Amino acid sequence: MPLGLLTGVWAAGPQRGRAVVVALYFIPLLMSTAAVSVVWGALLDPNFGLPSALPWLFGDGNILGNRTSALVAIAFIYLWGASPLYTLIFQGAARSVPAVLYQAAQMDGAGRVRQFFSITVPQLRNTTITCTILIVVGTFTAFDIILILTRGGPSGGTSILPYLMYEQGFISYDLGYGSVIALVLVVLATIVSAVMVRVTGYDKMAGTQEGL
Repeated sequence: MPLGLLTGVWAAGPQRGRAVVVALYFIPLLMSTAAVSVVWGALLDPNFGLPSALPWLFGDGNILGNRTSALVAIAFIYLWGASPLYTLIFQGAARSVPAVLYQAAQMDGAGRVRQFFSITVPQLRNTTITCTILIVVGTFTAFDIILILTRGGPSGGTSILPYLMYEQGFISYDLGYGSVIALVLVVLATIVSAVMVRVTGYDKMAGTQEGL
């Protein structure tokens, strides 16, 4: 969320060369998650990937063979692949903030940092809430990266509920257990969504430009 907010606000600006940087940054959006996972699997291969080329940085190179480093790698890949989407959302929202607010702040002597926290962040409140709900609920369906890269390993260290459902239902053919896990996922996602909507006031959102 912070990365998407910061890059989205920056991408909405008039910086020179911004379009080229943004186009490169949005490349993961053009690729499926499966393709992204295959690419990173090749990059993290201990024999032919980055670990073999940079042993001083990656140690023994078996990143996906260690529970801690595998979780970090999966989180990083998910961040790399998903953050451009939220950057795009925040970019569109930031461009809808009335320029008159920034002009008034400049006349009052407010710098860019003060403008960001006093104008941009409050104006993007509804967008932030929406993206937060999408991110949290989306984690309940994270599956393909783990399936392709680690298959729940090592020693079950990356086996989250969606993958466990797949493993029990389609590998072990224990359809009853797999169905129960699927039901638990649906219930958890529903409860979390309802709580977030209630706590954040998503159901009572009002336009941030009212009165302008």
